[in-house]
Amino acid sequence: MDQEVDKLFDKLKRSKSLPKLIVMGSATHAIKASNGSATALEEYKRNLTSLSTAMHKIGKRTRLLWMLQDPVAHEKLNPDRAAITNDQLDLYNMAAMEVLYGTNVRLWSSSRLVAQGSISDSSDGLHAGVLAVKYDTQILMNLYCNDHLNFDDGTCCNSREAVTMTQIATFAALCSCPIILIAVAVKQWLCVSHHVGALNTPTPSSNGSSSSQPLMAEAKAAKKKQQPSSQDFLMALGKLGLIMGYFFLCDRTSLFMKENKYFSQLNFWLPLGYVFALGLFFTEDTSQTRLLHRDMTDEWKGWMQLVILIYHMTGASQKLPIYMHIRVLVSAYVFLTGYGHFSYYWNGRDMGIVRYCQVMFRLNFLVVILCLVMNRPYQFYYFVPLISFWYTVMHLTLVLPPRITRPAHANSEASPFNYLYSIIKFVGLGGFITVLYLSEVFFEKIFVMRPWKALFVTTDDDIHEWWFRWQLDRYSLLYGMVFALLYFALTQYSLIDDKSGSNLLGGRLALAVSFVATIFIVSYSSMTFICSTKPDCNEIHPFVAWVPITGYIILRNMIGILRTRYSSFFAWFGRISLELFVCQYHIWLAADTHGVLSKTHLTLENDGHFPCKCAICL
Repeated sequence: MDQEVDKLFDKLKRSKSLPKLIVMGSATHAIKASNGSATALEEYKRNLTSLSTAMHKIGKRTRLLWMLQDPVAHEKLNPDRAAITNDQLDLYNMAAMEVLYGTNVRLWSSSRLVAQGSISDSSDGLHAGVLAVKYDTQILMNLYCNDHLNFDDGTCCNSREAVTMTQIATFAALCSCPIILIAVAVKQWLCVSHHVGALNTPTPSSNGSSSSQPLMAEAKAAKKKQQPSSQDFLMALGKLGLIMGYFFLCDRTSLFMKENKYFSQLNFWLPLGYVFALGLFFTEDTSQTRLLHRDMTDEWKGWMQLVILIYHMTGASQKLPIYMHIRVLVSAYVFLTGYGHFSYYWNGRDMGIVRYCQVMFRLNFLVVILCLVMNRPYQFYYFVPLISFWYTVMHLTLVLPPRITRPAHANSEASPFNYLYSIIKFVGLGGFITVLYLSEVFFEKIFVMRPWKALFVTTDDDIHEWWFRWQLDRYSLLYGMVFALLYFALTQYSLIDDKSGSNLLGGRLALAVSFVATIFIVSYSSMTFICSTKPDCNEIHPFVAWVPITGYIILRNMIGILRTRYSSFFAWFGRISLELFVCQYHIWLAADTHGVLSKTHLTLENDGHFPCKCAICL
């Protein structure tokens, strides 16, 4: 490397403004001039080392890339270039990587992969062909443009998001817990070691109660073990810190590649078939017989959550019928919220503020931690804000006087006034929701009001995402509460019997109701194929979401044999459905749910095209 290169770098160091991107690289001319001698390679290393300091300083002010040399097609080379072999190029590339390691110079290795994939396109065996130049240019453009264009997908070649002080403080708080726990354990071990002699020395008893003292000590120790200690609390927070660290590595670093989603019928239906085959294989009997008992609702939440996960990973939202069926699943979660909590309150359970806070903590703890760790607004995890809001609405509706709960003793029955009060409250709630929906200005004034504005707006201070999610399922909670009230009325007046493993209804009536339920499901599915656009389907959905949900409940519960069996496979996932719904955003999906994680770097496809905007990064 001659004096002109030194002058160039000296000029760049003194320059006040630098180019946005500088691409450098050399090797072929040195190999050709020296006929591939080892002396030239050593001189190449020395010259590059002398320049590395200046390159390091320039790399602090702009992007400086060192382009590794592309492989050559030796059979196409001119005779005077015969010394330029791939073995020689590998030696020079290794030398550059060794010298520039640890500096601010970024090594551009993907260009070599591109050239290797299209080496036959080279005209003279040395210079890159048209296809390689095209994709090299695309990669360089993406390297600069992707940070500014903000692609709504899993496009790579963009800079990682800067870590905020909130994220650092959160990680510091979580990571300090296992350190404190280790310090406490070491201290306890030292204390035990120090007093081991005293503990082994027998203590005489003057009143003959030596046999009762160990029993009392054991009882106290057993009672103490049953209660969670501060060590258990620190251990739990330490585990949470490790989990959050894994989430951060997956979706906020370049440890894993990110791919765009590409839908195909096979990719969607094949894993769906696997999941339901496993769910049907792991079925068990249950001792519960009531309609929508706990095992059944866990099963329902479980298979819905797995379907939603497959839906998100395969990008199936572009298919309107699939999209509308997934909308029903989300509505079913809101429906179950209304049904489950209304049933809890109706049966005379706790309706106090402590119970409300416990439920809200259970719903929001993981999401709040993720908001802090991943630097995302609360609305990014839209499902939890949606459920939290509707649970709050239901709680306020039911605790306002007059109370509608029946007496808690076993043989009590709800009075007709309880049903009347419930219907009045339902009508009032439905009217309020309708008014809120008809006036978007009124809606915005309520939800952009401080101090809760931050709970309903996105990063761009926009309320429309919350408006869209809210209005899609605005009546689903009410459907669940009405269904629960209707169920309690039917059981109280002995119109249905779910106290045993028999059918809910007898004879032909059961067949007729099951047939109607089947018509409900088929009708909704037919509607999703008839509907032409998403806005039209979304407009209809809030009014008809109860149809397939009710049909499924009837078919799943009408026959006693089906009602007393459940899938333990789906039920297991149902018990962690909330966590699974939230965690999928970062450990299966990527790029803020617009892409998916990939363990390996992508390469050119057989037709020479990239499967995404920038499949190979620097």
